[in-house]
Amino acid sequence: MAHGIARNAVLWERVRDLLGSADEGSGPRQVVDLGGGTGGLAVRAAELGHHVTVIDPNPDALASMHRRADENNVADRVVGVQGDTIDLGDHVAPGSVDVMLCHGVLEVVDDPGQALEAIGDALRSDGVLSVVVAGRYAAVLGRALAGHLAAARTLLEAPTGDAQARSPRRYTRGEILDLLATHGFTAESVHGLRVFADLVPSSVVDTEPGAQTALVELERAVAQIPELTAVAGQLMVVSRRRN
Repeated sequence: MAHGIARNAVLWERVRDLLGSADEGSGPRQVVDLGGGTGGLAVRAAELGHHVTVIDPNPDALASMHRRADENNVADRVVGVQGDTIDLGDHVAPGSVDVMLCHGVLEVVDDPGQALEAIGDALRSDGVLSVVVAGRYAAVLGRALAGHLAAARTLLEAPTGDAQARSPRRYTRGEILDLLATHGFTAESVHGLRVFADLVPSSVVDTEPGAQTALVELERAVAQIPELTAVAGQLMVVSRRRN
């Protein structure tokens, strides 16, 4: 449990900073959480006062999300819709979204470029996109440490478009920035997530006093160091649509 908290703490901090509180600034924001599943981020965003639409293809996940929203007294600010990036335009009006969360989606969709075009259409002119993708070099490192040396070499050398070798897709920092730029987005920040959290044994984090706090603080400290984020388990890029 503690290990899971450490893995996700920096991600939530970045999302919270991105959204702010509805009591600040311009009030509640219209947020869409693509692939938001059981609502782990959506409910917390709603607790900040924002209106959140979760779009996910899994009806069971959406049912869990609704239960979570009820339990946290934010059901009036969270809507669940069964869908994905292909039919995003059927569920979200063009130019209506302030913040789009696209976490763990570009790895699995049929066409990441199409997904980004649909997202761009849904965002307001000053809207913000948060993308989280799996890091390729972290997966290479993980395979090598597990003794799967041939698999590590294959993943390391797989061309960008080789979806089979990279299934699910994994990105380097340069690859995800290039993909976003190709489809009209300008990156404002890049953070590495889970740089160490996937490497430190759960037995250490869950049992040693202060280990969870120390791990979260370490993750915060390295989140924007390029040499270390290169091997982050996930990369988080915040960007805006170029006008």
